[in-house]
Amino acid sequence: MKNFALIGAAGYIAPRHIQAIKDTGNHLVAATDPHDSVGILDRYFYNVSYFREFERFDRHIEKLKFSKNEDAIDYVSVCSPNYLHDAHIRFGLRADCSVICEKPIVINPWNIDHLSELEANSKGNVYTVLQLRLHPSIIALRERVQAELKSNPNKIYDIDLTYLTSRGAWYHFSWKGDEDKSGGLANNIGIHFFDMLNWIFGESTACHVFRRQDSIVSGYMELKNAKVRWLLSVDRDLIPEKYIEKGQFTYRSITVDGEEIEFSSGFTDLHTKVYEDVLNGGGYGLKDARESIEVVHQIRNAELSSQDKERDLTFNYLD
Repeated sequence: MKNFALIGAAGYIAPRHIQAIKDTGNHLVAATDPHDSVGILDRYFYNVSYFREFERFDRHIEKLKFSKNEDAIDYVSVCSPNYLHDAHIRFGLRADCSVICEKPIVINPWNIDHLSELEANSKGNVYTVLQLRLHPSIIALRERVQAELKSNPNKIYDIDLTYLTSRGAWYHFSWKGDEDKSGGLANNIGIHFFDMLNWIFGESTACHVFRRQDSIVSGYMELKNAKVRWLLSVDRDLIPEKYIEKGQFTYRSITVDGEEIEFSSGFTDLHTKVYEDVLNGGGYGLKDARESIEVVHQIRNAELSSQDKERDLTFNYLD
């Protein structure tokens, strides 16, 4: 059994990490969050030491470490807002713990360089949640593509990626709507999709952005073995009506050379698979995360390209 501490216990994604800690037979010892709506802890663990102030949490973790207490922390799970990930990973490494950080692991590529140096001088390792690499449909697609590229290494696939998910007005007033804190829409909701594309089709060689607004961002990118049209949005009005009628407020679609890849299900236990992978000696670290972090950094800073009906998927959804 490993002991975990959790940073960001009141956040949206924290329950998936708490569930994963429980599912893998480990123990959540301590948690912190400036917001004290953390009653969900009791659903999974009893007597978790909770701290509203990070300084008191820091002190508690240090005391466990130096007292060689049986509750000394092995892993720190980071579920805090994106702009705090870098600092909280550093905290975990300084405490000689390994860190499992929710995506995006950092906002800017150069943060990875600094963390790599700190990791090299720590007893711990840094892992990130790239859960689509563990999704059965995505694994099957990658294996198929790898087999095809063996016989035709220069093959270029045509990809359409659409991810539409409903978010209310709160989204734009929270830290998620602040580009300096979230890294922008492409970072906040798209990072794992860009990682998936890089993982399967290779590194990015060109990046064009057509729309970059509060609720929608779209573009076109070229990878080593693919041309990708992509669209991300948190505007509920863009979700196809047939999904809304079924009470489904998220729409995911990936087509590869015109063939739809079904991966709408199988998301509920992916965080548990991530934790199992890490605890079994696997896991994805800073080096694995770099390419997609660089891609979203380009998207955030690229000059907008002129509208292109052939390559901009928004024309399929906007009048």
